[in-house]
Amino acid sequence: MIRAILIDDEESALSAMVKKLEMYCSNIEVVAECNSAKEGLAQINALNPDLVFLDIEMPWMNGFELLECLGEQINFDVVFVTAYDQYAIRAFKAKAVDYLLKPVDRDDLKDCIDRI
Repeated sequence: MIRAILIDDEESALSAMVKKLEMYCSNIEVVAECNSAKEGLAQINALNPDLVFLDIEMPWMNGFELLECLGEQINFDVVFVTAYDQYAIRAFKAKAVDYLLKPVDRDDLKDCIDRI
């Protein structure tokens, strides 16, 4: 099983992603759902996930800033999940394994998990 943390300030986006993962990606175990980057940072440090689904635009700190806070401690795969396509190049420079646009397409999600 791949242990995953979901970080998104939009409750509806979190719920939708959890449902899609349950329906289409049986090898993913969601170990935490976080409504802010601050909570996500704490859960990453506490749970040591294999994979983080990370929103970009969030209050307090964005997804890129969260990764900067972790520095060399990043020992998990990152998939950015966002409504904005203009961050894709920056996401891949931040070593993202994938970049999914909201609303997340089922087939795109399955392809992403297959690659991981």
